[in-house]
Amino acid sequence: MKGVHWRFWGVEALAVGLPVIAVLAAPDPFGYKVVSGLAAALLLPLRHRWPRLAVLLCMPAMAGGLGWAVILVAMFRVARVHPQVRELAGWVLLTCVVAVAPVLLTQSLTPGSILLTLAFVLLSAGAPAAIGMLVALREQLADSLRRLAAAGEVAAQAKAEVARAEERARIAREIHDAVGHHVTLIAVESAALGATTSEPAVREAATRVRGLAKQALDEMRSTLGLGTAQADGQARTISDLVGQARASGVEVELTGELENHEVPGAVERAAYRVVQEALTNASKHAPGAGIRVNLSNRADALRIEVTNGAPDGAREAITELSGGAGLEGLSERIRMAGGELDAGPSEDGGFHLVAVLPQKS
Repeated sequence: MKGVHWRFWGVEALAVGLPVIAVLAAPDPFGYKVVSGLAAALLLPLRHRWPRLAVLLCMPAMAGGLGWAVILVAMFRVARVHPQVRELAGWVLLTCVVAVAPVLLTQSLTPGSILLTLAFVLLSAGAPAAIGMLVALREQLADSLRRLAAAGEVAAQAKAEVARAEERARIAREIHDAVGHHVTLIAVESAALGATTSEPAVREAATRVRGLAKQALDEMRSTLGLGTAQADGQARTISDLVGQARASGVEVELTGELENHEVPGAVERAAYRVVQEALTNASKHAPGAGIRVNLSNRADALRIEVTNGAPDGAREAITELSGGAGLEGLSERIRMAGGELDAGPSEDGGFHLVAVLPQKS
């Protein structure tokens, strides 16, 4: 910015100083020609705000014969600001008339000399106007190219976003059709099992499995943007989630709650997914082990700690449901929320997970 400032003043010094030197080089320093030329040169800074006025102020110096250096600067400026051919032709014509009229009135010139004078005046007044107009058109073209490039980038981004949206929609349909089919079959089979069995425990388990299948379908549809309604009995809070796990036979201890605290919605949803993933992993890899969930809500952050003991040797881990990217996806979710996740085996052979989520609305 400082470099641009000094460049401006350097150009301004040349634009005013050179015409002043050209005028002072003429004889008769107190004559009309020199005085009018100096006045026009010193008034050149006005061209930045009033370029047309600057050209008009050069006319007395042109009539005196020492305004050529000044008119070059003023005409270039007016062409930069107003690059219209008709207007510039008018300014060039006015300059020619003012410059040639005194010569024709005071001197006797041959026709050839008159033609040469007119040609010189037209060239001298028209050249800076033409150069200024070309510079202005070049700047307009460069600006148009920049805007065109920016529009091209926006169009490319929009096209890429449309392609991503179409791909997400295709994946959503595939997931809904494939996973939804199997989950629906689970719900149908569990309903049939509950209707045909005479064992109350089996009927209760079948009803619970059917409810979990319906909840899985609803959550999948909501995540894929295919539905927003929540199923009856679906866990809505961490307390509901823990209660649902207990109903499935998992021993879970919960300390601390979020329901009575003002927790931002995004933080609450992330906390819900943390506990959900931790309970799922513990149920798969350490069946029969007790699970402790501790929620610590502070002013600046929410701390979630989930610990499970060593797996019960009498029960096998559910290895056929392993191989997913649960913790990796959970770590990415927490990182996007600005939080931190630390998870790994504990000294007693269990697993310990700690997530810290900043309290940002």
